[in-house]
Amino acid sequence: MSGWILIGILCVSTLVGTKLLKEVPRLLHTPLMSGMNALSGITVLGAMVVLGHAMEAGHRAVAAAAAVLAAVNVVGGFVVTGRMLRMFSRKER
Repeated sequence: MSGWILIGILCVSTLVGTKLLKEVPRLLHTPLMSGMNALSGITVLGAMVVLGHAMEAGHRAVAAAAAVLAAVNVVGGFVVTGRMLRMFSRKER
C-alpha cells in the first residue's frame, strides 16, 4: 500500500475513534478502558511481528518504537484501571 493511503486510514480512524469515544457515557469508561487494554496488547503483538519481519533499519526502528509505545499504553491502562477499581472497593479494617 502507498504511504498516503496508510496516512489517510490513520486520519479517518482517528476521527471515527474520537467521535465514538465522545458518545460513551461516563459510567462505561472503566470497563471500556479494560477492553482497550486488551486491544493494545494485540497492538504490541502486531508490532513485534512487524519487527521480526522488518528488513531495513528504519522499518525496524519504527516497529520497535510502536512496540514500546503500545506496551507503555498497556501498562499505564492497567495502572489507571486498578486505581479506579480501588476507589470503589470497600476498605477493610
